[in-house]
Amino acid sequence: MKYTTIHKFIALSALFLSGAAFAGGNHAGGHSHDNEETAIGKPGVVSKANRTVTVVMTDNMRYTPADIQVKQGETVRFIVKNNGQVKHELSLGTQKELLEHLEQMKKFPDMEHDEPSKVTLSPGQQGEIVWQFTKTGTVNFACLMPGHYEAGMKGAIKVGKK
Repeated sequence: MKYTTIHKFIALSALFLSGAAFAGGNHAGGHSHDNEETAIGKPGVVSKANRTVTVVMTDNMRYTPADIQVKQGETVRFIVKNNGQVKHELSLGTQKELLEHLEQMKKFPDMEHDEPSKVTLSPGQQGEIVWQFTKTGTVNFACLMPGHYEAGMKGAIKVGKK
């Protein structure tokens, strides 16, 4: 079968548009700046971690622990375990960022994450996030798999003064 010019144009357009949907990088603007400081801090270096906190995710749509206390400047290594039977994630962010990401996840539920502030785990898997908390206040975390946030799968990290 011969491809006409219009068929080639349609095929190339479809290829271009599908690539553009995935080329954006992360969900918050399409750029990955792995070491830049954000509203919630910045990626940490594991060798500089002050402590390790294990966070367990389960199918009751809860994190254990769901409330964590850290000090400004502290670098924490989070060991994240999925003890459930379905895929879960832990995404760090401001409330606004998490809600924006939630809307993206509703549109693209199989979205892959490569940001240092997020980890998605299949049942039985374990992963980690190393994060430096540079500002006081609250850093939120949530599972943004469709329906999980709405079921209550969220938590908060309170960042206190040094």
